[in-house]
Amino acid sequence: MRTTLKILLLAVMLLPAVMQGCKPGVTKKSGTAQRDNKWLEETTVRDLHEGYKNKKFTVRDVVSAYLDRINEIDKSGPSLNSVITVNPDALKIADSLDIVLADGRQTGPLFGIPVILKDNISTHDKMPNTAGATVLRNSFPASDSPVAAKLRQAGAVILGKSNLSEWANFRSMASTSGWSGVGGLTRNPYVLDRNPCGSSSGSGVAVSANLCILAIGTETNGSIVCPSNNNGIVGLKPTVGLISRSGIIPISFTQDTPGPMGRTVEDVAICLGALTGTDPAVPKTAGSEGKYLTDYTRSLNPGGLKGKRIGFIKGSSDFMEKVDTLTRQAIRSIRSLGAEVIEVSAPNSSGYEAASFDVMLYEFKDGLNRYFAGLGPGTPVRNISDLIKFNLTDTVELKFFDQKILEMADRKGDLNSPEYKKDLGTMLKATREEGIDRIMDENRLDALMAPTGSPAWKTDLILGDHYLGGSSSLAAISGYPAIALPMGFIEELPVDITFFGRAWSEPLLLEIAFSYEQGTKHRKAPGFLPTD
Repeated sequence: MRTTLKILLLAVMLLPAVMQGCKPGVTKKSGTAQRDNKWLEETTVRDLHEGYKNKKFTVRDVVSAYLDRINEIDKSGPSLNSVITVNPDALKIADSLDIVLADGRQTGPLFGIPVILKDNISTHDKMPNTAGATVLRNSFPASDSPVAAKLRQAGAVILGKSNLSEWANFRSMASTSGWSGVGGLTRNPYVLDRNPCGSSSGSGVAVSANLCILAIGTETNGSIVCPSNNNGIVGLKPTVGLISRSGIIPISFTQDTPGPMGRTVEDVAICLGALTGTDPAVPKTAGSEGKYLTDYTRSLNPGGLKGKRIGFIKGSSDFMEKVDTLTRQAIRSIRSLGAEVIEVSAPNSSGYEAASFDVMLYEFKDGLNRYFAGLGPGTPVRNISDLIKFNLTDTVELKFFDQKILEMADRKGDLNSPEYKKDLGTMLKATREEGIDRIMDENRLDALMAPTGSPAWKTDLILGDHYLGGSSSLAAISGYPAIALPMGFIEELPVDITFFGRAWSEPLLLEIAFSYEQGTKHRKAPGFLPTD
């Protein structure tokens, strides 16, 4: 998540080994026999499922190769530092799936697919759930979150947890995205001194660097789409309530949602269908009844842009000339693929962004206090006030930035406050009936579009993020869906385009995004350059 005052949003094709049906090889490196994991690069859910079906490799082969790659690229080599914890049971899970595979019972849309979860999503296993904060370093959830449970049910292998901007980037007004007290700093895989954006920084980097097939991020405002932008991948922020947020360390129950991140629109669509459904513990999911799907791949039409009317948010690319140039090229591509693009004006953001920030402060205090209260008796803090005191005595937590947002939230009252209710009404009205719904109705639009953000800025632990601009707020504050995917490159750095629209319009957005992706093919694997 990025603060709305500051708006902190923050290689190669599959090698012949897989394409020709070879098993993963073994090479000599530094005198030690080591698995060659190059065959994994840019592979997809479909590729792995075909390989399992044709007995080209086992689930253990795949999981072992990804674990090797994490050791070689994330923990050493370019040292991306995107994975905060590796699941010690990953190979055991792989072996159990291989028994199923040997019996010819390969089932589930994510069977044998390695997935990494952002480290604010609870898993009931040997991995803690920390939000990157040292106070939760030894916090082991008593149960799976619905997201983790659905992934397991779909056959996925939870490979590990990803680093993130601590407390989902809702702690300091001058933070550096991708840094946490537990995990340290995550690096951008395209140019290593550039920022991965946050708060789902590790999830974005892990997918982009081919350390997994899919990752799950969470977004309150920008935390899925911005890391997707900076790391050149596809990220979908669903309608709030399409996926349960239970078991996720919260910021705002009005805006929080988990969502899938992958290298292709198809992989993201497959993952989305495995995660949807109502949850009695999360009232907002009741709104998805009759609207959610379990298979979104039916929407993936290469000709999906034909006949569509897309509204381009006027002025949304003015923050940088080179981004504006890429955006104009994207508009030409969209038109060549059969869509009509109409310029539209967005509502003035000053009122609803300020109201959203205030709502987040109230809901952060309420949600975090509830989360702490639900933890075991060994937890060193029981509320946000305790957390602030803990950080003051910790040697790591305040090394680079303050905790002003925690302090601001602690001073807020409860959710019966007239100020909270007024701000909640203001932000929802401005972004829904007077925002996205009004713009789309008046212009008879299928979707809206804007550049996701700027290319990645240089990481700066002293001055914090150097964010130039982005487009996440309308969809985030309204609770409506958005999908970001590669639009092109500025030098060696990727930039995404975002399509967003009405509540529950994920099938339509996936159709549009898939058509754009297939017609442009902008995704390019990172090169781990030391500097730009």
